[in-house]
Amino acid sequence: MSSRSITLLAALATGAMFALPGTASSFERISGANEFSNTVVGRQLSRFGIRLQVSPDGEINGRAFGYPVTGDWQWRDGYFCRIMDWGGTEIPHNCQMVLRDGDSVRFVSDQGSGDHADFRLR
Repeated sequence: MSSRSITLLAALATGAMFALPGTASSFERISGANEFSNTVVGRQLSRFGIRLQVSPDGEINGRAFGYPVTGDWQWRDGYFCRIMDWGGTEIPHNCQMVLRDGDSVRFVSDQGSGDHADFRLR
C-alpha cells in the first residue's frame, strides 16, 4: 500500500478528512436520535472525493476516492456509532459527536474529543 493510501486510510479511520481551516462556523450539536435522523438519514453526505449515505435501516453506503464504502451505524447515548469498510479495509468502530451548521454536518471522532470531518448535506 502506498504512503498516500495509508494517509487516506488513517483519515477515514479517525474521521479527519481535511477540515476546512479558517472558516467561521456556528456548529450546534445534534444530541437526539430523531434530530439526527431528520437531519442526516437518507441524505447524501459529500466532500472532496467522498459521497456517503446513511440509511434508516442502519447501513452506510457510498464511495471514497474510487473505492466502495459500506458499514453499519446506530445512534447510542447521543453519539453516531459506526463501523465501516473502505475498499476491503476495515475502519474500526468509533462513536462520534455530530454537529450541524446549515447544510453542513461535522462528525467528531472519539465522542467529540478527536479529529473531525465536515460534509455537505444534499
